[in-house]
Amino acid sequence: MLTNYLKIALRNLRKQPGLTFINVFGLALGLACCLLIMLYVTDELSYDRFHAKADRIYRLGIDVKFNGIDAQMATVPDPLGPTLKQDYPQVEQFVRLHPQGTWQVKRPESAVAIREQNVLFADSTVFDVFTLPLLSGNPKKALSQANTIVISETAARRHFGNADPVGKTLSLDNRLTFTITGVMRDLPSNSHFKADFLVTMLSDGSPVGEWLGNNYYTYIVLKEGRSGEPANPDTFVKNLEAVTKKYVGPQLQSVLGLSLAKLRAGGNQLRYTMMPMTDIHLRSKHQNELLPSGDIQYIYIFSAVALFILLIACINFMNLATARSAKRAREVGVRKVLGSERGQLVSQFMAESVLTTVLAMGLALLLVSLALPLFNRLAAKEIGLGQLLSPHWLLALTVFPIVVGLLAGSYPAFFLSGFRPISVLKGGIPTIGKDGFQLGKLSLRSGLVVFQFMMSVALMVSTIVVYRQITYIQTKNLGFQRDQVLIINDTYALDRQTEAFRQEVLKLPGVVSGSVSGYLPTPSNRSNTIFFVEGEVNKNKGVTMQNWGVDHDYIKTLGMQMVAGRDFARTFGTDSLGIILNETAAKLFGGPSVLGKRIVRLNDASLGTQKVYTVIGIVKNFHYESLRSTIGAVSLSLDRNTGATTFRLHDANISTLVSQIEAKWKQMTPGMPFNYEFMNASFEQTYRAEQRVATLALTFAGLAIFIACLGLFGLATFTAEQRTKEIGVRKVLGASVTSIVALLSKDFLKLVLIAIIMASPVAWYVMDRWLQDFAYKVDIEWWVFAGAGVLAVGIALLTVSFQSIKAALVNPVKSLKTE
Repeated sequence: MLTNYLKIALRNLRKQPGLTFINVFGLALGLACCLLIMLYVTDELSYDRFHAKADRIYRLGIDVKFNGIDAQMATVPDPLGPTLKQDYPQVEQFVRLHPQGTWQVKRPESAVAIREQNVLFADSTVFDVFTLPLLSGNPKKALSQANTIVISETAARRHFGNADPVGKTLSLDNRLTFTITGVMRDLPSNSHFKADFLVTMLSDGSPVGEWLGNNYYTYIVLKEGRSGEPANPDTFVKNLEAVTKKYVGPQLQSVLGLSLAKLRAGGNQLRYTMMPMTDIHLRSKHQNELLPSGDIQYIYIFSAVALFILLIACINFMNLATARSAKRAREVGVRKVLGSERGQLVSQFMAESVLTTVLAMGLALLLVSLALPLFNRLAAKEIGLGQLLSPHWLLALTVFPIVVGLLAGSYPAFFLSGFRPISVLKGGIPTIGKDGFQLGKLSLRSGLVVFQFMMSVALMVSTIVVYRQITYIQTKNLGFQRDQVLIINDTYALDRQTEAFRQEVLKLPGVVSGSVSGYLPTPSNRSNTIFFVEGEVNKNKGVTMQNWGVDHDYIKTLGMQMVAGRDFARTFGTDSLGIILNETAAKLFGGPSVLGKRIVRLNDASLGTQKVYTVIGIVKNFHYESLRSTIGAVSLSLDRNTGATTFRLHDANISTLVSQIEAKWKQMTPGMPFNYEFMNASFEQTYRAEQRVATLALTFAGLAIFIACLGLFGLATFTAEQRTKEIGVRKVLGASVTSIVALLSKDFLKLVLIAIIMASPVAWYVMDRWLQDFAYKVDIEWWVFAGAGVLAVGIALLTVSFQSIKAALVNPVKSLKTE
């Protein structure tokens, strides 16, 4: 029986190749989009789950609220991890990570260094906490001694080729030498941190025992209980408050003359937190993440898009199957007269539906394999087809087409099998049961068309809003000029020749100005520090703000604007203790009246010492973080920081100018790589995730609309075929082509207009929620909905009009001979 069903199904599919193509290709496209999105979602949800102890690892953080500044930081004090391990038996192990930016790395015998970015100082316990398999070396001893380092297999090949590097040495920045004690397997791409070099924490010169500095990424592993379950984190987190009172309170009193109770009484807060490591990538809102985070909202959005696209494709299938039911009405009538039961007819139509979806799934897998490289580039992923061979994916790929086929074919099957044989064989309109349910007025089909276009319009509105927000970000006045600004990284390699290099480059025609500082309003160094008005250190009036070490030409080079006071000047020798505040910081200190005041900086490097500055100017607010955040307090002071050198250039031949600057670099620091970038490109890295989402959203919205139009095209085709005689009669009676096209199109356009009205509030709600994550955002204007509506109507009209015009142009004599 099953074989017979399949034979009949294949015969019917071959009988109508055009409809079969629309059905199979539309469904395949929907399935392919769904598979790509689910591969993306699965990859996002898999972050950090490759660690054997992933369900027991927590990262410590701190929430700080101080004088109007509310910050969630991913870093905590140096002693917090060791203290928790020492004081609480629930803690199995801890590890601290301390990123060290970029290093110039080379073998001692090599004359050329390689710029390496993923360098982390780590405790020797890093291999007890994380699953980082060593290809060579002993994980128990690898980082147990000073000046030892473990490198990744990729870094090993980069520096040593196929030779075993264990026991050999590497030079970092021509000043530090480390012995390689292990080679670890490369971290998977679904990790919230990258590490090509793990340097023992024993080599870290940072101070120990400071509870008021937050510089270390600290992770703890909670022990398993007797039942095999990890210790309850909700219970353990209460111990962090006890640690705060026991250790942080006394240092607050000693350094600030301020007790923890008095700090909190002033509306301020200092609280340690715990976050499951598997939540970091998608749910963290902390500052200073090791890598840019994802967003759980995008997972929800893309999952909904995948479902919508699949529903649109299934609706197409159902609509086209019911639309052609008139052509199969006599087949159903004959089968019923010959004794076929309704259950057999349902099985027959279900078999056709499942066969169609199986064919569509095969084509979808082919489309996925062809599209995956491009999709990986758009989404910045490394997803391979091998993931589809995992047991759960193979099960899904087997069950999925059957389930979709049964769901998509259920209504057509019951609808087609319910025709009355007597009315069908007499040539009447097919009806179901006693209610005279006519095909020509099938309200459910109209509802399905409305539903799929409602989803399409909602996707169009969402895409327009996302792109408007991205455009707003890219064009907003940021408070500094990022165009034609060249950043040369790692200029600390010049050592004492940094200023000489700057002066040499300034002699080149086309270079306007230059500044030496690693602190830039793009992803770069950050430094939170507490300041007080002199004489009020023991009062609850401190200001937590960024303190950037810059030179005299920093503000001029970056095109910032002074709103009060003056810029740094070489003619003022006292400017070495001068400080410039941004508008946010000045407001926290009382406004413009802060000019001339002396403010005290607490120097974390040596607890209890103070550095006193005089406020000489106020600079206009500038954005230095993502527009998701409000502009925080920033201060600029003269200090030697040679992390980068920035030059403002003319609109001359930039490539030639960069080559000339590179020649100067190689002349002054032979063997060190010349690494540069333009500030506008560096700034865009902050919004790379939003740009990817916008591109993916546009792509999938376009595909959803295309799939919906495929169905609309098929429905228009069948509508025109069913009304062939009517069209012929109207033309004989003098109807114009325009009136016939309008007649055939208006019913579909009514459905699209209803879809627009229903989609608008849904799209507004979703996009309004998404925009809440941005402190600076666009408004959702009325014309966005109008534009999406006009676009949807235009697309629908073009789709339907093609078949309508074709039907209207047919010779009426030929039309009247039909049937």
